[in-house]
Order: sequence, then C-alpha cells, then structure tokens
Amino acid sequence: MSALPASSRDTLLLTALVLLTTVTAIVSSLGAPLVPAIARTYDVPLSSAQWVLTTGLLSGAVSTPILGRLGSGRLRKPVIVAGLTIVTLGSLLAALPVPLPALVLGRACQGVGMGLTPLAIAVARDVVPAARLPRAVALLSVTTVTGAGLGYPLSAWVAQLGGVHAAYALGATLAAGTLAMAVLVVPHLPGADPQPVDWTGALLLSAGMVALLLGVSQGEHWGWDDARVLALLGGGAVVLAAWTAWTLRRAQPLVDLRLATRPGMMSPNLVAVLAGVGMYTLLTTAVVLVQADPARQGWGLGEPVVVSGLLLVPYALASVVGSRLAQRVRELAGPRALLPIGCAVFGVATLGLATFHGSLALALVWMGLGGLGSGFTFSSLAVLMLPFVPASETGSAMAFNQVLRYLGFATGSATAIALMAAFGGGEHGFVAALWTTSLVWLLAGGAAFVLDRRALVRAPAGSASGR
Repeated sequence: MSALPASSRDTLLLTALVLLTTVTAIVSSLGAPLVPAIARTYDVPLSSAQWVLTTGLLSGAVSTPILGRLGSGRLRKPVIVAGLTIVTLGSLLAALPVPLPALVLGRACQGVGMGLTPLAIAVARDVVPAARLPRAVALLSVTTVTGAGLGYPLSAWVAQLGGVHAAYALGATLAAGTLAMAVLVVPHLPGADPQPVDWTGALLLSAGMVALLLGVSQGEHWGWDDARVLALLGGGAVVLAAWTAWTLRRAQPLVDLRLATRPGMMSPNLVAVLAGVGMYTLLTTAVVLVQADPARQGWGLGEPVVVSGLLLVPYALASVVGSRLAQRVRELAGPRALLPIGCAVFGVATLGLATFHGSLALALVWMGLGGLGSGFTFSSLAVLMLPFVPASETGSAMAFNQVLRYLGFATGSATAIALMAAFGGGEHGFVAALWTTSLVWLLAGGAAFVLDRRALVRAPAGSASGR
C-alpha cells in the first residue's frame, strides 16, 4: 500500500472503510427479515424466534461504547480486526444447522459489528485529508442505513432460495472478505496508548441498556402492563441513572457525558435517538402494509415476504443520494440547515405513506423519499459533531451517538406494532401510528434548529480537524 500514490492510498482506504461499515450493517440486519422463517425452521413461536433480532441489537448496544474506548489509541486497527473476527466466527456458527440457542449466540457475535462504524470514522479522521474528510465521514455514517436497507431484501431472497442458514453463510462470506481487506488496507497508526476502559461504567451502562431494550422488545409479546416488562423498564431506568451519577464522578469515563451534552453535541445526539425511532417505525409499518392480506384483514397490499424486502431497495439507494445532497446543502446553506431539512423530508414521507398507500408503487415512492431524508439526516450527524470533538475522543463520542441510534431503532421497531394496536389495529391503526410518528420528526427537526442556533456559529478553537 505504501508504494501507491497518496490519492490512491486514500481511495483504497476509504473503499475498505465503506466496505467494513456496509458489510457489518448488512450482517447485523440478518435478523429481522428471517424471524418468521426461523420460527418455521425451528418450530418455535415468533416470540422465541424474535431473540435472533433482539440479541443482535443488545450485543451492538453493549459492545459499541467499549470498542469505541478500546480503539481510542494505537490499538485502533487491532480492535477493528478483532471485531471483524468475532463477526465472522458468529456468522459461521449461525450458518451451521445448530440448535436455536447456538444461533442466538452467533447473532450476538454478529451484533459486535455494529460497534465498528465509530472506529472506521476515527480512522478516516486520522488519515483522510481535511478537504475530503466531511464527505468521507458522511459516507461512512450513512452506510449503517444503506447496509440495513440492502440486507433486508438480500437476506429474504437468499433465505427463500436456500433456507435460513444460507443467508447466514452469505453473511460469513461477506464478513471474511471484509476482515481480509481490513488486515491488508487499514493502517497501523502511531499514537498514544488506548485510554483505560471504565469497566464498572461499562457494566452499569450495559445492564441498563439490556434491561430497557429487553423491556421494549418484549413489550409487544408479554404485554406493556406485564410485571416483567414494567420491572425491566423501571430497573433499566434506575441502573442508567446510577451509571450517569457514576460517570459524572469519573476522570476517564466510558462515555464523556459532559462532552456529549455540550453545545454542538446535544443536537446530533438527540436527533440520533428520535430519528432512529422514526426510521424503524416507518420501515416496520411499511412492511406490515405490504404483507397485510386485504382478503382476510380488509386492507393492505397482500404481497409476499420477498416483495416487502424489495420495498427497502429504493430506501437504501435513496439514502446514498440523500447523503450527497446533504453535502451540497451544507456548502450552500451552512450546517444549521442539515438536520431540520432531513427531518422534514422524512416527516413528509411518513405523512405521505399514511395518506396515500393504495398501491405498491405509492409505497415505493414514499420509501424512496424516506430513504432520502434518512440519508440526509444520518450522514449529517457525525459531520456536525466532529468540530466539537477532540481527536482523542472521536471513537468514544461517535460510539455513544451510535448507541443512541440503536436505542432508537429498537424502540421504533417495537413500538410501531404497539402503536398500531393501541389505535385499534387495521388500516386505522396504521394511519394513526404514522401520524403520531410524524410528530417525532417535527420534534427532532425543531429541537435541532433550537439547539444549533448558537452552537454552530463557532466551533471550539483547534478542534475542527484534530489533525
């Protein structure tokens, strides 16, 4: 790699990082579309098969801040390689005809890949020239959305042709190829020793998030008034409050909450949660619309599972276009416009699907517009954060923002069905749930505008690039 011209090396490295973040997003998304097939394959109820999705989200939420801290210094490449190795081994395990608990374990290993995107952004900040850095960071940020959008139809198609384990075998192949490229291309960079990990804080944060995500993900199956759900949600909130108190007293915490809540950081972190909720609510309700049988349920499009997977193709492709448009808007109108515009576009897509959903063509149009808003929004988060983050804290700060996204994803996925049921189910529940979700986008866009009003006028001196 050293014999190549500098521009070629930068291009090759960025290609490797994009491949890393896209493939790990695809592999991590191999849970949701396969849940019904896993239930049939293992002859278990959907609530049991749902653990292949829940476990991946839990693993990603737990591992992301830890990997972000471990990869904060000269061990960045070894941590990336170790993470990809775990993802590959987990994919290989899931590809075998193993019992369901072993499959769930494999999914937990795959979820570790969700924590590698912040490290990829940190590598880009270390290596990519300052003039190209915003575009590189925006591209890496949106691959989590694009990869998930591509993973849904890809996994549904492969599973239909070769079964559940064939889909995971494909994930193992992709992960192994990415691992090889990371070993060859990602550079070893000199730097400080990695910062110490606050393992007590990691335990508290992990326990709190696990409890909350379990409560949210199981609320639909157990009932939102079930004592177990209430205990998980209440216990998770108490543990996270204890983690907050612990963190604020530490000199080197797992997540620097003071940094995460300073001007310039609050807006991207808040929007990460709200946009995650809105995104997965739209995806979940759209899949319900496409698969609902009008002959039996009185509404819906009555399409097979493969078609509902293909519904996300325009979403994934439009998210890339949205990330490029965000760069252009940033150059013309400044950074303050990014999040409000992205949230507004996604809000229009949500309202459009609620109002006009009588055909598959209309659903594809609204999903494309949703992808545009999603790419616009998620690609902007890291770009807006970088000027306010010291270079040594890049991995940790981006990891925390990523965790907030995952919390939003899990909440949106679980509450979408609950909202539809709360509003009476059927088409009325579908419409009411989407109208309610549009309020989330209104809140996210309004909060971004208010919080950024003064924060983006001037970045802290000397922190713009960290180079």
